[in-house]
Amino acid sequence: MHIELGEKQLRLLMYKAISTLVFASKVVILATCSAVWVLAAQEAPPKDLIQYVRDAIKAGQTTSQIQQNAVSSGWAAVSVTQAMAYVHDHDAVPGLPAASADDKTLSSAPTKPVATSPAAPPSSPDRSATGVAARPEPAKPAPGGTKPSISRGVPDDYKIGAGDVIEINVWKEPDASVRGAMVRTDGKISMPLLKDVEVVGLTPMQLEKLLTEKLSSLINSPDVTVIIGGTASKKIYIQGKVGHEGPINFTYNMTVMQALSEAGGITMYAKKSKIYVLRMENGKASRFPFDYAAVLKGQRLETNIQLQAGDMIVVP
Repeated sequence: MHIELGEKQLRLLMYKAISTLVFASKVVILATCSAVWVLAAQEAPPKDLIQYVRDAIKAGQTTSQIQQNAVSSGWAAVSVTQAMAYVHDHDAVPGLPAASADDKTLSSAPTKPVATSPAAPPSSPDRSATGVAARPEPAKPAPGGTKPSISRGVPDDYKIGAGDVIEINVWKEPDASVRGAMVRTDGKISMPLLKDVEVVGLTPMQLEKLLTEKLSSLINSPDVTVIIGGTASKKIYIQGKVGHEGPINFTYNMTVMQALSEAGGITMYAKKSKIYVLRMENGKASRFPFDYAAVLKGQRLETNIQLQAGDMIVVP
């Protein structure tokens, strides 16, 4: 009787010991998972996305333009918002939103489908002249061969110039894609497979067609998308009594009134009826008068002309 009681106690002690070990193992696994989750939550956004946001800010793009262009190029909207918040926190850049729990609601349906994974794909080896890794793959065109409408960051008639930053995505061909290629002073960019390509003077759609033709002999049915990530070649200049003198990026077909607004408006000392635009064409200077006061009243609207790159507005 005494021996049987000892065996029961031994079994009970073994059962308690095993239960304790199982519970401790569960605690260790749960703690490990929690630590991994915390580290993942604190991990910075992809480096190439952070650099893209910085380049876009330097190019003068607004927050909405950065968000739209990055999503159109294949990054998840949440990752883009986190990258902008990261740049805001680390670079002290004003005007960028801080990341929040509602970031997911900021995603609007992109005009071109993006990959199903919410996380940006890992960076691939150096693929561009600027030493930046290739952009994530763009989404596949819609069935039927019709290419979805996308935002290229500039008007359709915009002509590429030296200093512009170009994003080139080739569907399912990351080795042929280029992110952040700056147009050199000789009017060319460097691309994998094609080496140097002349791009100055072409619109984004014309460049897409050219690259598609060049890549057709190397890639089966290439689908090329060109996005202008930064415009440095097209500027207009404002001089005189305005809020901010100097060059303005010519990113859309602006009028004289719009350009003056971009410059912070005219000052109280400006001669409103003496403003004019200087334009050089074929080595000859032309002068176009602009009556600020009349245009504000809805009169002489013909003086509010469409500007061209290189125009100078003089506000005496």
